[in-house]
Amino acid sequence: MADITAVVLTKNEEKNLPDCLRSMRGFARRVVVVDSGSTDATRDIARAEGAEVFEHPFENYARQFNWALDNTGIDTAWTLRLDADERLTPALCAELEALMRAHASDDVNGIVMRAWMYFMGRKLAHAKDMKRKLMVFKTGIGRIEDRNMDEHTLLSRGTSVLAQERFLHYDYKDMSHYINKLNWYAGREVRDYFAHFEGTLEQGALDSTNQHTRNRKFGLYYRLPMFFRCWLLFIYSYVFKLGFLDGKEGFLYHYMYHRWYRTLVDAKILEHQRTGAPFEPLESLKD
Repeated sequence: MADITAVVLTKNEEKNLPDCLRSMRGFARRVVVVDSGSTDATRDIARAEGAEVFEHPFENYARQFNWALDNTGIDTAWTLRLDADERLTPALCAELEALMRAHASDDVNGIVMRAWMYFMGRKLAHAKDMKRKLMVFKTGIGRIEDRNMDEHTLLSRGTSVLAQERFLHYDYKDMSHYINKLNWYAGREVRDYFAHFEGTLEQGALDSTNQHTRNRKFGLYYRLPMFFRCWLLFIYSYVFKLGFLDGKEGFLYHYMYHRWYRTLVDAKILEHQRTGAPFEPLESLKD
């Protein structure tokens, strides 16, 4: 097994968690599940699969994950950040082990991974560049930046390398849950929007690709006209990035995420501009 601890954050993940944990069998020496009040069988499933279970109230993803880094006694050389709806593959596990051995003693302190996205059971071949994040890092060197949305892992020193194999991301339970999740995301996104333009949002050094994406988001996208920009993003992803080749599932994914979700974010921005009401405390996603 690799000298690595996997950290998985959960809230009512009995559907996703078994496959997530089983994908790390024979790879991760230790698996830590940090639960934020599940009312289903999540914690029992985690223990049955050999994971150690901790409980902690949810503030946001970044603080929850950083709490895990500070309070679960991680003593392995490396740490893995994995969500319950994500899976490793045998080929990816083999590549990660090789990369960790090759960079055990140099200044490469993180490994960036990309996803194959699945939606309504279909692999979205033309959404392959939509999810990219630094998921493996040397213990003590990586932390999640304190943001409410699109939070990335920051390294205190050193550089990162890109894994060629991809993890699997199953971004769908059912449509009601997906809509509920997008609404939850929108509330977090609006907080970061105002914090960014007020200059109070944490800014860290990302890998070049993620930094470029973030620069385009705040330097270009959010400077385009409200409610018009989401149409442009949908057309770009669905037409110019060939999302239409992924069938009905591709249409629904790109429309819901780029058109509907981004319209919802703009609506919440406008609402906050009009009312000035204080934001309510963040909670974990309710099913």
